[in-house]
Amino acid sequence: MSDTLTVTGQCLCGAVSMSTGSMSPSMGACHCSMCRTWTGGPLLAVDCAADLQISGAEYISRFQSSDWAERGFCSQCGTHLFYHLKQQDQYIVPIGFFAVDEGVTFSHQVFIDEKPEYYSFANVTKDMTGAEVFALYASE
Repeated sequence: MSDTLTVTGQCLCGAVSMSTGSMSPSMGACHCSMCRTWTGGPLLAVDCAADLQISGAEYISRFQSSDWAERGFCSQCGTHLFYHLKQQDQYIVPIGFFAVDEGVTFSHQVFIDEKPEYYSFANVTKDMTGAEVFALYASE
């Protein structure tokens, strides 16, 4: 399996399109309360690093969800576009945004300690609590 994938996608109305040659083939799930509120369930997403080409940027609304991150969505149709870690300039994109059906592995889950009891994934993944996530990224 390649270290990265080249993918493209567009929002529901087509106002915003994004592409990258650096999408990680490892998909993760975030169970934090903010992601669940934002998406209506766990956020299933892939890391695109800083390599995200955006067309239609004038249609992107950004919400500062914390001191270190912002969430982007299409101002026309509401499609969730990205979770952006500002200091690292790292874009985490919902996997459903991209037209990709293969070459991706569900590898990890974060904020597993915030996952509600009413759903569960069958995949065997690396699981991290919120404290473990903050400890990992606080050192960067």
